[in-house]
Amino acid sequence: MTGKFKVALAALLICFVSSGAQAKGPYFQKVIWVVLENTDYASAMAQADFARLAQMGASFQNFNGESHPSQANYIAMIAGDTMGVRGDGNADISGKHLGDLLEAAGKDWRVYAEDYPGNCFTGATRGNYARKHNPFISFTNVSKDSERCKKIVPADQFDSDFEHQQLSEFSMYIPNLRDDGHNTGVEYAGKWFSKKFANLLNSPDGLRDTLLVVTFDESESRLTNKIYTVLLGENIQAGIQIPQAHNHISLLKLIEDQLQLGNLGRADLTAPPIMGLWK
Repeated sequence: MTGKFKVALAALLICFVSSGAQAKGPYFQKVIWVVLENTDYASAMAQADFARLAQMGASFQNFNGESHPSQANYIAMIAGDTMGVRGDGNADISGKHLGDLLEAAGKDWRVYAEDYPGNCFTGATRGNYARKHNPFISFTNVSKDSERCKKIVPADQFDSDFEHQQLSEFSMYIPNLRDDGHNTGVEYAGKWFSKKFANLLNSPDGLRDTLLVVTFDESESRLTNKIYTVLLGENIQAGIQIPQAHNHISLLKLIEDQLQLGNLGRADLTAPPIMGLWK
């Protein structure tokens, strides 16, 4: 055995061991990602619907948003970085995102946005719809491409796509400013979530080969950014608690790894892997 071969073999073994549980799988083929608004971790865990949801899946004890205010957190969810976004004003970003990785891998994505006006609308608000909560529209390779804009659809299409098993590999569900708790509070948001996704959660096959992500964008308090996040799926241990520090970019990395998408070369490349939640 040559010296070069020994070095290469050692590097391969180190890579295998360090990957740990993340090397196994895939544990899911599709993702449904739901984002709620501006709630401290303790407040969400104290709300009955969200507390019950945490018992059904894997909950994080040390999960934090990336920034204040809202928009940068949404951008980080799909870009692995806040991309220089600091406020909630309209952002037009030139760069790759999760949608690009999915399409390059022959997979698809869709955003279900409540009260979205359609037709590649790029205004800041319309009724209870807020562009700052719809991250894909902030990337110019979506907002300036009429065909890709069609992947952002009114939220009432979700129920039909779920019923007919037509969900894409990645679905992001963006509630309006009432349903996400932004204008109404966590109690309203919890009851809305339980009603909206009852069929998904109660169907025997609702989460087959699917990862359901339920997260908030940021905490209500500006002194911290600890938020509630739960993962649910047929391969996830019910009631498990994850103590390690994670954020939205860790979730992005999990999706990239499990769907074999590669990475965006930003913080998603080095984000700590999420482990210890699989059956």
